Amino acid sequence: MSSQTTIDARPEAAPAVVMHTTRDGLVLGGATVAMGLLAGLFYSYAVSVMPGLHGAADLTVVDAMQNVNRAIENPVFFATFLGGPALALWALVDERRRGTRAGTRWVAAGAGLAVATLAITFAFNIPLNDALDAAGDPSRIADVAKVRDDFETPWVIWNVVRTVTVVASFACLTRALFLRPRRPAR
Repeated sequence: MSSQTTIDARPEAAPAVVMHTTRDGLVLGGATVAMGLLAGLFYSYAVSVMPGLHGAADLTVVDAMQNVNRAIENPVFFATFLGGPALALWALVDERRRGTRAGTRWVAAGAGLAVATLAITFAFNIPLNDALDAAGDPSRIADVAKVRDDFETPWVIWNVVRTVTVVASFACLTRALFLRPRRPAR
């Protein structure tokens, strides 16, 4: 009877082992790390960079933000900024294939929030960055205070909004990682 129980128990355990792949958890882990990096970046702007610049002279703020906006356009940032949401969507496909409802819901929420972060950035922050850059050399801007005012307040507001979405994405993806079953010991 005990050998019958052993035979019955093994097929039930086998699918959990078969479902694991060499990339098992790596895509979701990569998405989580990328969204965590973005959360830290946007959070840093919200709580230190922009409040710190708020007390600076108009010319200093415009010049600094023009330089920052140019410096952030680099392959490492783009890989994280675009790669995080792409990995989250890939993780969603993987999670749906696995058929775990709870994990799928958390990954779906995380991926949706990651895409929302991209949408906010493309719809609001990037156009504000572009307008600031189009103003030209800060030392030659006739009304640098107006250029700063047109940029700073809306940029800060939308940065806070995207900070909330990216932190929420990171939290959802982290929760999904904790819901993943552990590999059986070998």
